[in-house]
Amino acid sequence: MPRIEIADAHDRRTDVREDDGVPGRPAGGAHAGRASPSSPVGDRRRWLGAAVAAGVAFCLPAGAAPAPANAPILRAIPSTGETLPAIGLGSWVTFNVGNDPVARAGCTAVIRDFLAAGGTLIDSSPMYGSSQEVIGAALASLGATARVFAADKVWTSSRANGRAQIEESRRRWGVSRFALLQVHNLLGWEEHLPTLFAMKAAGLVRYVGITTSEGRRHREFVDIMSRHRLDFVQASYNLVDREVEERILPLARDRGIAFIANRPFQEGALLKRLAGRPLPGWAAEIGCASWAEVALKFVVAHPAVTCAIPATSRPDHLRENMRALAGPLPDPALRRRMIAAAE
Repeated sequence: MPRIEIADAHDRRTDVREDDGVPGRPAGGAHAGRASPSSPVGDRRRWLGAAVAAGVAFCLPAGAAPAPANAPILRAIPSTGETLPAIGLGSWVTFNVGNDPVARAGCTAVIRDFLAAGGTLIDSSPMYGSSQEVIGAALASLGATARVFAADKVWTSSRANGRAQIEESRRRWGVSRFALLQVHNLLGWEEHLPTLFAMKAAGLVRYVGITTSEGRRHREFVDIMSRHRLDFVQASYNLVDREVEERILPLARDRGIAFIANRPFQEGALLKRLAGRPLPGWAAEIGCASWAEVALKFVVAHPAVTCAIPATSRPDHLRENMRALAGPLPDPALRRRMIAAAE
């Protein structure tokens, strides 16, 4: 039998891409609320305190931010101070492999290597086809269900259907509860946020958030962030797509909201464009041996970013991505050179 290589979608590196949630579209193809919000200044001070306590590597005025060679880059979740490794794992497209035993084995290998490299946050959605079941089967076979920070989403326009969908997602993952539940691309967010906050108050989920991707609905996103006591937000951020730097990242910092960066490789397009270019000499200064590591370190160097979630079905690409979890981070001057190199 010929050897079958498990490749990313379109036979290239693939990053998470989330289409707007529209029920009926083929899948696999895209605290309790506090009584009144605290002041942005107070939120920011708490966030900075938690971040410093967690050993967050901030961009410094000059030179790369120092870090022990093998120490993972950890970020604090502002609402609790709990720390997360700065590189997570997405599952859009790459884990939607159905019952293909070879492809499932590859996904299990990716999760095995992800956990071995110190990763914890795995992100999925009921929109992602068979991804939830594939993740659940992999975690069960590895005996690792309790080791992950399970992040999933609600993706339905109906509040009545939301709880049933969440329960089905939980069953597919095989977890006792999710660490984080997010409203997928703001679909029915007015319906679902009260449900998620009530679940958090009852101890059925630890954190609540919202998501968007590819620059969609940022004005509404900012409004929700400003009015609701969210633990997490998730949006697209990479060397090319930097719109979140204008309002969303500063607001997340000031409001004490964790930020998850999806599409850090621009759904593979960024790495495809950079593939033929020599790696600049400055990459070695921040411990990078590939463009993938450069792209990820750019994202996680922003002090408001909690975690980036690249997606891949290839263990070799996973290991490459996870190398960005250690070593120094670029300072603001070097980040500007990174942007120029990606143009």
